Amino acid sequence: MTTARVIIVNFNAGEYLQECIASVLNSSVPVSVTVADNASSDGSADALAERFGQDARVEILNNEDNLGFARAVNRVARKSREEFLLILNPDCVLDPEAIGTLMRVLEVDTRAGVAGPWVTDQAGKMQKGTWRRFPDPWRSLMTFTGLAGLADHSAALGGVDLRGARAPAGPIKVDAVSGACLMLRRAVAEKVGFYDEGYAMHCEDLDLMFRLRAMGYHCMLVPSARVIHRGGVSTASRPWWVHRQKHLGMQRYFRKFQSGDHALPVRWLVYTGIWCHYLATLPVVLLGRLTRPA
Repeated sequence: MTTARVIIVNFNAGEYLQECIASVLNSSVPVSVTVADNASSDGSADALAERFGQDARVEILNNEDNLGFARAVNRVARKSREEFLLILNPDCVLDPEAIGTLMRVLEVDTRAGVAGPWVTDQAGKMQKGTWRRFPDPWRSLMTFTGLAGLADHSAALGGVDLRGARAPAGPIKVDAVSGACLMLRRAVAEKVGFYDEGYAMHCEDLDLMFRLRAMGYHCMLVPSARVIHRGGVSTASRPWWVHRQKHLGMQRYFRKFQSGDHALPVRWLVYTGIWCHYLATLPVVLLGRLTRPA
């Protein structure tokens, strides 16, 4: 029977990591799990080893330093031999059928390089990033300014994220799915070169899916595969750093794939817009850290 390799990068995810692993092991299909711990300081890796260390399906790799998300995933992915790789955040909880459902979609559609589930918060609301268009300067502007909220009145105002959209009746082709939980066809990921390790955190998933499309593959959104994602658990202790990496990722993505299509003044406007957005939203991020329950 086909198995999937589940790759989880952990950094201070606390007790949520164990809940995530438990949900993975409760899957209706055979799985193997590798947890790459990026030098956590909260004891989460030790607690995981104590609870699941004797389970042959669970492998724990303790990195001496924080390698960043992309490098940590790639180290595991390049050594894996399973046909399918599920990249999963440690603060996710999977429905028992989710992994099998994603696998079957990829088995049927051989030109699909990625399949992603319907990701919700704990209240069942579709989470940001579940269903995305590839960002470009205009879509990003619509998203940053909030004008994308008026897209129902004019398609020209459409942004990057389709948050709030109704779940489709079945699997559909989309530009991009959530990086919190996505399944890769390993052979295709190997062909495209896995994640770009120039991203420390954020946008490496969009980069990968963009490169897959350039090679003639596509992403599938699978609404019947359900995942709950809390979000922000591993990044709560270093919000400034994560916020900065997110914007560095935006800049790198634009420079790689789109800057050559625009004149210099437009390029500088985009870069200026990215960092103005960073400065404008940083106080909110830091305030959120101060008000987060202990």
